[in-house]
Amino acid sequence: MILHRSLQLFALLLAIFVISACDGPKNTGAGKYGMMDTNIPEYAAVQFFTHIYADDDLTGALEYASPKLARLMKSYRINRNVQRHVLNLTFDKVEIKPSAANAGRNEFAKEASVSLFFEGTLNGEIVKDLRQVKLIRSKSGWKVDEVSVE
Repeated sequence: MILHRSLQLFALLLAIFVISACDGPKNTGAGKYGMMDTNIPEYAAVQFFTHIYADDDLTGALEYASPKLARLMKSYRINRNVQRHVLNLTFDKVEIKPSAANAGRNEFAKEASVSLFFEGTLNGEIVKDLRQVKLIRSKSGWKVDEVSVE
């Protein structure tokens, strides 16, 4: 009886362990530790560029683009063309960080400007760059409107 109860307890614990280990993939956020607030312009800017450099198509990036920028991006059709012709910034692999210096209070602002640092590789060489991103607030959140070299 004691052995039977021990086996039941062991089977229950094993089942709980297996079920808890089967979580889906974690949704990583933006920022250095993946903890950036989703309602700030820095988050929208980082997500916009992350989708351009990491995704297979432009769908994710278009969610964070203003209508004006979205029309321009759609005309280039693929991520690599947008990197090359719209952003003039091509990477094979990249890490994107917002500048902490301009992290202001944009709670009630309609426009914001964010500096992003890009560090990555292109053809095996390390490339570092900085871009100034202008964002506008819409009903659905912050949208990237312009990208410029400082």
